[in-house]
Amino acid sequence: MTNEDNNPHQPARELFDVLGLAYEKAFAASEAHHASLRWLLGEMAPRSRVLDVGSGTGRPTAETLSTAGHEVLGIDISPVMVKIATQQVPEAEFRCADIHAVPLDDASFDAVCLYFSLLQMSREEQSRLVTRLVRALRPGGHMVLATVPVDVEGVEVVFMDQPVRATSFGRDDFIAMITRAGLTVRAERSLMFTPSRPGAEPEPHLFLHCRRD
Repeated sequence: MTNEDNNPHQPARELFDVLGLAYEKAFAASEAHHASLRWLLGEMAPRSRVLDVGSGTGRPTAETLSTAGHEVLGIDISPVMVKIATQQVPEAEFRCADIHAVPLDDASFDAVCLYFSLLQMSREEQSRLVTRLVRALRPGGHMVLATVPVDVEGVEVVFMDQPVRATSFGRDDFIAMITRAGLTVRAERSLMFTPSRPGAEPEPHLFLHCRRD
């Protein structure tokens, strides 16, 4: 058995290896996601350094930011996603890695994007990772986050026809968690979003625009 087989985040890799471009087709058109990116673009200085955690296919996040002239590093646990992203967004850099094991220097990024990348982690892992990512932000830097704000822990769900074990926080507890990590929420948006795929049901989304003070 390899170290990779022992990785507790292997189910996330397997899920997104299977989904590939189908995930982009279902979610990349989210108006709230694009609005969140526009907010971030309005806050950053030219040629900012951005970390995109759970970068997926590179669209829309890495593509939008790199097209605007920013230096983007995408980290994703799925080799399939990293291959697609590298092909679709050659202006950005992508690495296939578990973000929990990636060394992050303090104050090394101007912004961090964390869109729906926490949902297959335990609550302890989510809190620990957000704290690390805040430390990787320069003081005054920005973090944009999106999650499904429901109070569940380790529940089995079906996501895009695939079995998934999901964990999340309700809205208030999620904001409390990121506040403890050192972020100030500057803007917030809650909505119901229906993925662009047959039979999809509306799901709650929460977008937060934050700053490290």
